[in-house]
Amino acid sequence: MDNDQQQTGLDWFRAAVPYVAAHRDRTMVIAIAGEAAQAPEFPALLRDIAQLRALGPRVVLVHGARPQIEARLRERGLAPRYAQGLRVTDAQALEAVCDAAGRLRLHIEGLLSRNLGSPSAVGTRLRVASGNFVTARPLGVRGGVDFQFTGEVRRVDTLAIERLLDDGQIVLLSPLGYSPTGEVFNLSGEDVATQVALALKADKLVFLTEAGPLRDQHHDTLAQLTVPAAERLLAGDRRLPEELASHLRSAVEVCSIRDLRVHLVDRHIDGGLLIELFSRRGIGTLVSREPVERLRAATMDDVGGIFDLVQPLESEGILVRRSREHLELEIDCFQVLDADGLIIGTAALYAFPEAGTAEIACLALHPDYRGGGRGDQILEHMEALALRRGHRRVFVLTTRTAHWFQERDYEQGSVTDLPPARQALYNQARNSRVFVKNLA
Repeated sequence: MDNDQQQTGLDWFRAAVPYVAAHRDRTMVIAIAGEAAQAPEFPALLRDIAQLRALGPRVVLVHGARPQIEARLRERGLAPRYAQGLRVTDAQALEAVCDAAGRLRLHIEGLLSRNLGSPSAVGTRLRVASGNFVTARPLGVRGGVDFQFTGEVRRVDTLAIERLLDDGQIVLLSPLGYSPTGEVFNLSGEDVATQVALALKADKLVFLTEAGPLRDQHHDTLAQLTVPAAERLLAGDRRLPEELASHLRSAVEVCSIRDLRVHLVDRHIDGGLLIELFSRRGIGTLVSREPVERLRAATMDDVGGIFDLVQPLESEGILVRRSREHLELEIDCFQVLDADGLIIGTAALYAFPEAGTAEIACLALHPDYRGGGRGDQILEHMEALALRRGHRRVFVLTTRTAHWFQERDYEQGSVTDLPPARQALYNQARNSRVFVKNLA
């Protein structure tokens, strides 16, 4: 490995550390389709899930088995039956369902166990637990169709699952449920994952999708959706792949009931699960009740994040240098753009009441988040904050971004346009240009 590769790996690790800390001891439910198990990269996917558990999250893995069930039915000379998008499971089909789900469960357990011996897992002991943790009830007759042994989740044994998670085990759930009278029902893996996430009050529900990423009208991956935005997308004219539409409906359901995060991640991307969970930008779609990014007043806990954000810009001479101590003293002047606990943007507002004006300073945005309108969002927020505090005019000092401010209705001024107190602090060596804007 050359020095550039080592540096890239080190940079990625440093960027991932805050996410490792944030996800430690959090409960995640991960759903994979049966199609994933037929792919040559399936062992690598399970290795990623094993490594995810080693990093601290409590993991419940739910698998589907549709193609495996179809194969068992064909072996028995039986034709699959569907109605209203659901499998009709008679007694013969149920045998194929149990056979397929049981074989796949053993296959997954074997692959997870094999990963324990890999060099990346030396010194770890990962255990996998399965069991009758899901109580089911029959769908019954719907629209004139008797679904027989097709069921839905009735109850989840959260106490038993929690004990296994507390013991450090991965809990593996198949798309099967059991009635109090001993009957077995064929369930939807998506329904199992959704109901288990709700019952456990999980922090995250992750769908590893077969249909690729969820894209916008420009064919770009939709990085974030709130529940209202997801509902509008589902109700719109645009036709989504059925799998993605189903996952999106499940995301709306769980986020409307509980404030958790639902991730839709393309299963075909090597390492996609880890990239989604341990990088700033992720790689899939995050659905949440409220916007993940929010502008708020900075607190003393944000000093380190602000310092890390502005330091590269200070080194380039774009921003004035500020020490940690300086930031601590002026933290009440700062606002931050918070992305799920990480500081990705900031700006400060310094008031000059005698002149009825304020300075917007230290406007910075993390490089990974530029180009999405967040700079405008921060600037507009600071202008609105200044207006609420009674300032009729704002000004900025800049050495590199003059055109950006001019495009946002700032007019070039001079040092004499600054309040006297600010003129006294003006650094002639930086020769910053002055731009002003009336807020009325």
